[in-house]
Amino acid sequence: MLQSNGRRILVVEDEEMVAEVVERYLRRDGHEVRVEHDGARALEAFDHFEPDLVVLDLMLPGMDGLEICRLVRQRSQTPIIMLTARGEEVDKLIGLGSGADDYMTKPFSPRELGARVEAVLRRAGGGASMAEGQALRFDDLVIDERARTVDRASGPIHLTAREFDLLLHLASHPRQVFSRDQIVDAVWGLESPNDPNTVTVHMRRLRSKVETDASRPRHLKTVWGVGYKFEP
Repeated sequence: MLQSNGRRILVVEDEEMVAEVVERYLRRDGHEVRVEHDGARALEAFDHFEPDLVVLDLMLPGMDGLEICRLVRQRSQTPIIMLTARGEEVDKLIGLGSGADDYMTKPFSPRELGARVEAVLRRAGGGASMAEGQALRFDDLVIDERARTVDRASGPIHLTAREFDLLLHLASHPRQVFSRDQIVDAVWGLESPNDPNTVTVHMRRLRSKVETDASRPRHLKTVWGVGYKFEP
């Protein structure tokens, strides 16, 4: 069943095992997924499926990923995450220069890909709150993505840019549990911190500002041994 925050994602990958794993994880995250294995069919699928995001392999039979990326960019600004088995910096630059929004080198973690999909969709305005032009509301807690403000009945809550991004990411996926690595990928992206305790520290600070009682949080919950979630 497609979740309310789910999006249409086109996966273009000629390795069937990789495509199957990616499809399974993206569907688990609530997205509607279509898989194609070659470039020509991928372009047809793009026109008919009208995806919100494309996961695109660089090396494909016939038309390669770079050419598909260029052709997609001629007709749409749909976000593209490019996959490749090659890790050279020049390939990354070529992929990004062709219009890709993000880049992952095989082998990769499907969980990391899922986190990057969410991050790219959020940056592109693919979240439900941006699409509807409405703030997220949980009792008296109001998170306005466009204005980047957080308010309670008692008044505004002043957050740093990173604290706001962390709160928005969790609140945009209520009850979904994210590991620390997934949070780093979604919130910090390419600016991944070196300190493994960074997420823990930011969550502690965020709770002290958002929760009425930080020692007994109402919204920002710890799932022991796994990570964190937002309880609406």
